Amino acid sequence: MLASFQKRSLSILPRSRTFDAAVRSLSSLAPSIHSLHQSSNESESIDNDRRRQLAQMLTSSKTTQMNLFTAVNNAMEIALHTDDSATLFGEDVAFGGVFRCSQTLRDTFGKARVFNTPLSENGIAGFAIGYAAMGGTAVAEIQFADYMFPAFDQIVNEAAKFRYRSGNQWNCGGVTIRAACGAVGHGGHYHSQSPEAYFAHTPGIVVAMPRGPKSAKGLLLSSIRSKDPVIFLEPKALYRAAVEEVPEGDYEIPLGKAEVLREGRDVTVLGWGGQLRMLTKACDLALEKDGIQCELIDLQTILPWDVETVERSVNKTGKLVVSHEAPITCGFGAEVAAKIQERCFLSLEAPIQRVCGYDTPFPLVFEKYYIPDEFKNLEAIRKVVDFSQ
Repeated sequence: MLASFQKRSLSILPRSRTFDAAVRSLSSLAPSIHSLHQSSNESESIDNDRRRQLAQMLTSSKTTQMNLFTAVNNAMEIALHTDDSATLFGEDVAFGGVFRCSQTLRDTFGKARVFNTPLSENGIAGFAIGYAAMGGTAVAEIQFADYMFPAFDQIVNEAAKFRYRSGNQWNCGGVTIRAACGAVGHGGHYHSQSPEAYFAHTPGIVVAMPRGPKSAKGLLLSSIRSKDPVIFLEPKALYRAAVEEVPEGDYEIPLGKAEVLREGRDVTVLGWGGQLRMLTKACDLALEKDGIQCELIDLQTILPWDVETVERSVNKTGKLVVSHEAPITCGFGAEVAAKIQERCFLSLEAPIQRVCGYDTPFPLVFEKYYIPDEFKNLEAIRKVVDFSQ
């Protein structure tokens, strides 16, 4: 199917014809989707061995080393195994996806449940919403978060408002839209953006971003099983770089809850996603060079965010540094700073510091200067400590 929708040919068509073509192609999948609720000799022959293995693993207490993309793969495998209505689709996912996150899943669960779509992000999101509205569980992949913007209308005006506009008579809570986000070292303008703040402005959806393999698996399983539509952003630089011991079994990490990774008395340092790598280094440097004890917090869920955990920490330390890759103006760090200033004003000993990307398009050759690295964060940590003395 994907071969008939090459990006080159689509790009020369008017948008309406492009979208119509995508909808026609997606509509042709309806017979395959219907087969999800019927037994199939083909699917039985495909997945029996792996399914028996999965059934044994679900309750396992063992851990195994995984990187981020294998943890994402494992989470989707468990979701497909435990929910017969779950489907996975997107550009190239049947072949494993551009980052290999869906490799082997088509072999295990069959072409009716893991399949390619046309190159139309708007169509992918719309199809996910429609399928979830009929009671199914839709896991849609947008190859890069930068390409979510063609689907913005479907996500913001349809998925986010579906339950509200019906007075809770119907919903599309079974939608999870995955996308690879953030800097990768060579992505340039269109393969490096972090769009979480755009979606955090939208009541009705959940926005989550893991920092590593263990949190990725637990958060993704929670997202897929959530009763609300979820935007799940995966830091692409971590797909192979981050390796952790991850439980083999089925587990969830609650959405809307931050995690205190390191306790400290001097400064609260807050981030999410891939930025936790930089912040961990900055906290290590602050302790090693200056004896500053930082309390490091991973927000994990951007919407809704865990105000109480951050507030409790700042009331203890009196200082806050918040950092993210996205541009500083109207980045989600601005919301954090405003809310904490409002709720912790009498406890603050220094102005809240935001260490973020610059207000420019994401650069290619200058990426290393754009990134809010550990040294920029160390400078901010020192600044709030010096101010309070």
